[in-house]
Amino acid sequence: MGFSLITDEAIAQLRSRIGKPIKRVTEPFYREINEDACRRFAHAIGDDNPLYTDVDYASKTKWGTLIAPPTILYSTDNVVSGAVEGLAGVHAMFAGTDWTFHQPLKMGTRIRTQSSLKDMVEHKTRFAGRSFQQIYHVEFFDQNDVKLAEADSWCFRTERDTARESGSKYDKALEQTHVCSEEELQSYFDQYRREKPRGAQKRLWKDVQIGDEIDPVLKGPYTVTSAVAFMQAFGSYAIRNHRMAFRYYEAHPKLAARNDNNVPEPPARVHWDNEFARTVGVPAAYDFGPERISWHAHMLTDWMGDDGFLRKLKLEIRRHNPVGDSIWCRGVVTNKKVDDQGRHLIECELLAENQNKELSMKGRAEVELPAR
Repeated sequence: MGFSLITDEAIAQLRSRIGKPIKRVTEPFYREINEDACRRFAHAIGDDNPLYTDVDYASKTKWGTLIAPPTILYSTDNVVSGAVEGLAGVHAMFAGTDWTFHQPLKMGTRIRTQSSLKDMVEHKTRFAGRSFQQIYHVEFFDQNDVKLAEADSWCFRTERDTARESGSKYDKALEQTHVCSEEELQSYFDQYRREKPRGAQKRLWKDVQIGDEIDPVLKGPYTVTSAVAFMQAFGSYAIRNHRMAFRYYEAHPKLAARNDNNVPEPPARVHWDNEFARTVGVPAAYDFGPERISWHAHMLTDWMGDDGFLRKLKLEIRRHNPVGDSIWCRGVVTNKKVDDQGRHLIECELLAENQNKELSMKGRAEVELPAR
């Protein structure tokens, strides 16, 4: 199987687009934040917070209505969630997002976005040889042109053949997917029994101290069913069926590699097809990057309670999370401040580790808490 290579000509062509607005070529999964979208996305990331799922409950909170998990915005724009342009046939590996949230995402909000290529940064890696970090800036507006959020989001463009032939960046001992012991499974059941959103009980800014640990959340063990559950509410620009799929493949001939039955399938199948995942040097099918970042947002919104607001969230993905792995999302308070707008803010350092204590993701966040 042969895939496209990164060429100087293709990079120059991409660089010529920096700063220019991108014209949408595929529809977003959600245009409107409605009751079903709120509930489905929350459930897709394992979040049972009634603020996102129960209209009656949410109507009694400070927001006065159902709101959506903040990272549902990944489903309202294809660019922020990894649908990068250019370099046809070269693998795009989602690697992180730097979010700033300005407003809550209330039920009934219609979303409009605008995006542009921000930069192309070259990297040399043992894993994939020559690669480029392709960074986009995306802004999100409601139907009244109020800015809801903005984000820098990036993928790494890597040559599939180079990644496969250079060998996986994973140790040989880790090429087999993790098999849970009964003891591990019972510990996971115990953790899930303990987890719950803080809800209506206010977490006040004055009560939080530097060094406090954020209540951790567990995600996993990851399965193909997990990928399907997320995909149901996240969507994907390339997931199409039958006539619509073949027309899309015809229009984008380098998008879909052939499977073992000689039938084209989109690159998203790395999330459920072990053999195809190995073509990019990964041991097995693995989770979605926006999914994993949403897990950390879940941890923070559980911790802050109904009256808190997630202002900033920046996370960098450091390794894949193949099927069988479990991820622990953790955080610690590193600073407290009152900004020039009088907002009482908590700054946190974040990390995610798998069952072997290997770093999966790291970053930081800023949470606004009530003063009284």
